[in-house]
Amino acid sequence: MTREAEAAPMGAEPELQGDVVLLTGMSGGGKSVAMHALEDAGYFCVDNLPAELLLDFLQLEQQRGERRVAIAVDVRSAGSLPLMLPLLKDLRARGVSVRSVFLDASDEALMRRFSETRRPHPLRGDRAQDGSEDSHRLLLDAIQLERELLGGLKAESTVIDTSQLRPAQLRAWLGDLVGPNAGSKLTLVFESFAFKHGVPSDADFVFDVRVLPNPYYDRELRPLTGRDAPVAAYLAAQPEVGLMMGQIAGFLSRWLPNFAADQRSYLTVAIGCTGGQHRSVYLVEMLARQFSHHGHVLKRHRELDAR
Repeated sequence: MTREAEAAPMGAEPELQGDVVLLTGMSGGGKSVAMHALEDAGYFCVDNLPAELLLDFLQLEQQRGERRVAIAVDVRSAGSLPLMLPLLKDLRARGVSVRSVFLDASDEALMRRFSETRRPHPLRGDRAQDGSEDSHRLLLDAIQLERELLGGLKAESTVIDTSQLRPAQLRAWLGDLVGPNAGSKLTLVFESFAFKHGVPSDADFVFDVRVLPNPYYDRELRPLTGRDAPVAAYLAAQPEVGLMMGQIAGFLSRWLPNFAADQRSYLTVAIGCTGGQHRSVYLVEMLARQFSHHGHVLKRHRELDAR
């Protein structure tokens, strides 16, 4: 028996400390890319650890010293998924910093990825995709079942929609979420996007700014972006832009304290225009600057970052 065990009262739970990232999400959502990014960031990564072993693993890691740990959990361990949410609650109650990140993607994106790689979905019994109508239907059924099984974890996690992200974008966005500046306070994310490419599924609020004057119709401004000074000057001179931005900022200022009090770890505000190049980018830049006092504020430009 160790000295630590002798010192602990009978029946007392061992103390736990540390920094843990729980990585979960849809099969085909990008967990392999994310795990490699976490390894590069200095995390000790374990893939597909059953929930029943989580506490023992963390206690062992604590004995080995100060190491940041990332654990990937998905439907390959479907039988132990119901245990994960109570475990997360217990870990946080015992002082462990646990950040849960859920990698999601649209059904269409997941179907395309499985078709391109010809890898089987973990909830399907066949070993390959033959391209038939029945095969596509069975794959879609497996994806929908997976969403049901992971619904509880998704509700407790920071969600990243990888439908249109390149691997480099996913690595960068994940680094922002789990980096040294990401603390226990609510993280405010401003994201620009193009409606023609779809609304981000991880957005908590979506604001449509397509009604604002469009710099695209100015030949000199068309090749620029909302981060460039000429476009910013053009939009700043439009009364409608200032009014829209003020109303969005007023809404967020009013309700951010309530979200923080509700122990939300993140809030994603998506702002969309037609092409995701001018108006939405400008508003994201300005709002992120305006709310910089909030603490942990992130900017994302989905279409620009993909270039």
